[in-house]
Amino acid sequence: MKINFWRLGILICLLWIGTEYSYAQRVKDLASVQGVRTNHLVGYGLVVGLPGTGEQSPFTEQSFRTMLANFGITMPSTLKPKIKNVAAVMVTAELPAFAKPGQKIDVTVSSIGSAGSLNGGTLVQTFMKGLDGEVYAVSQGNLVVGGFGVAGEDGSRVVMNTPTVGRIPNGAIVERSVPNAFGHGDYLVFNLHNSDFTTARRMADAINELVGPKTATAIDATSVRVMAPRDLGQRVSYIATLENVEFTPADAPAKVIVNSRTGTIVIGKNVKLQPAAVTHGGLTVTIAANQQVNQPNAFSEGETVVTKQTVIDVAQDDTRMFVLDAGASLDDLVRAMNEIGAAPGDLMAILEALKESGSLHGELIVI
Repeated sequence: MKINFWRLGILICLLWIGTEYSYAQRVKDLASVQGVRTNHLVGYGLVVGLPGTGEQSPFTEQSFRTMLANFGITMPSTLKPKIKNVAAVMVTAELPAFAKPGQKIDVTVSSIGSAGSLNGGTLVQTFMKGLDGEVYAVSQGNLVVGGFGVAGEDGSRVVMNTPTVGRIPNGAIVERSVPNAFGHGDYLVFNLHNSDFTTARRMADAINELVGPKTATAIDATSVRVMAPRDLGQRVSYIATLENVEFTPADAPAKVIVNSRTGTIVIGKNVKLQPAAVTHGGLTVTIAANQQVNQPNAFSEGETVVTKQTVIDVAQDDTRMFVLDAGASLDDLVRAMNEIGAAPGDLMAILEALKESGSLHGELIVI
C-alpha cells in the first residue's frame, strides 16, 4: 500500500488563464433592474396513491384526518388509519416577476417524513404562500420522480438518485400577482451582479453616451440610477433599449480560489508574482505486509502459526528549484510547475507559501 501525502485526495486542478483582451457585454448580462425579482413560495400538502411507500407518522395521520374532515368525513378518534400510501410533503416554487393570475409555474415536492418513495404519487390540492402569509398559487398534479428505491425482506436496500423528491411541470396555478415598484418614480436602478466601481462607472458612461448626458449616475459599486419615463409602455421600451447597451466591464480583481475539498484551483489573470525561489518535493511512504508460516520443531507438539511481517520504506522524491522573476505572471508559474511535474496538491501548497511570503500579489481564498 502506497501513500503519497502530497497528492492524496486531489482529483482536479483547473487553471483559468484570461486573455489580454476584454470584450463588450450587454447591460442585461451584467445587471438586473431593482425590484424585478422572483419570490419564493412554500406549502404543506399530502401525496396520495403511493404503492405502500408512504409513512405512518403522527403529523401525516393528523393531516389525513383534516383532509377527510374538509370533505365532510369524520373518523372516530379511536380509529387509527393505515395510510402507507400517503406521505406528508413540502411543496416549493419560485413565482417569477410579473406573473399574472391564471399562469402556471413548476413546483418541487419533497417528503418531510419517513416515506420510502414518492414515485407514482399524486399531490392533492395545496395552497402555496409567500413570506407575507398570503396564498399566491395552488398546486396539484402527478409527480415526476427521477429516482427509485428497491428493498428486500432481509432489510437490504438499493436507492438510485433521490426517490423522495419529485417535480410537477406546470403544477401550480398563480392566483395572485406580487406588487412591485416597477412603474413608480422617475428613476430606474440597475444592480450589478458583481460589484465593481469601475464597471458601474463604465455602465453609466455607456448609457449617457446613448441617451444623453446626466441620464445615468453610478451611485455606488453596485447600483446605477437611470432617469426613466413614467408611462409604463414607454418605460418598457426604454428598458428594452438600455439592457442591450454594450460596454466593456472592468477586469476582475486578482484572486486565487482554492477548493480544499475537491482540489480545484482557479487563478485570475491579474495575479502577479514577486521574485521568489521555490522548491517542493513529495514524501512517499510504502507499507508492505508479508505473511510467514512458522512450523514447530519435530516432536514438540506445537502448532503451525501464521505471522505477519511489516516492512516500511520511506522515499524522498527528486526535488527541483525554480526562480520567479519580478512581475512574473500566472503563465510563468504554470509553465514552471509543469516543468517540474507538480501535481494539483503541490500547486496548492506552493500558492499558500507564496502568499505567506508576500510574493503573491492577489487575494488567496480557500473554500
